[in-house]
Amino acid sequence: MGGVSYAVATGSIDSREIKDNTIRAQDIRQNAVTASEIKRRSLDGTDIKIERVGGNAVKEQVLEVDKLKQVPSAKTADLAANGTRWALVNEQGQIEQQTGGFTIVNCYAANANCYINAGSDVTKSGIHAQISVANTDGIAILSGETGTAACGAATVACAPPATESNDVLVVAPRTRDDTGALTGTAPTPGTTPPAAADAARFYVFVTGPSNLK
Repeated sequence: MGGVSYAVATGSIDSREIKDNTIRAQDIRQNAVTASEIKRRSLDGTDIKIERVGGNAVKEQVLEVDKLKQVPSAKTADLAANGTRWALVNEQGQIEQQTGGFTIVNCYAANANCYINAGSDVTKSGIHAQISVANTDGIAILSGETGTAACGAATVACAPPATESNDVLVVAPRTRDDTGALTGTAPTPGTTPPAAADAARFYVFVTGPSNLK
């Protein structure tokens, strides 16, 4: 007897019965594919269209912090909140390099000190300055020491205009001769603007909580 034979329907179709690239998005019912159908680590960035994954598509606590890169704005905010900011001031009293937020108020103009606006309240921050070695620019200052204070502190009175502020700090660089005595261009070192050969190049650092303005 002749007849037509039929395959028994088992209700299961695996990858052997499906030709590559024949199933498209419109062939799959919405929400039919769940996490259990996707092999772990089988998807990468090329499998996901730009802007197709929103915040509500990511389950809480599924992203590991150490696997995420820090975005620039978050890095800046973290630096301002917890890190150390710095600026390099040259012999002309100008900021040569900095991480951000610093401006000169008065440096080597009113006297032998530098007054710097840090862009945030420095009365509750750690502040420090350090002479920067320079021996190729004709100003042979290779060592020295600095005094540093917040102009807004009760124990400090900063003289030049616009310096009495919690955002302003004063740096007083000084050099010493071979005997250890302070050197300068006036009988009382540091009371007048220094000569070019006596001006110091220095780094200033601000550490701790701050809110850059």
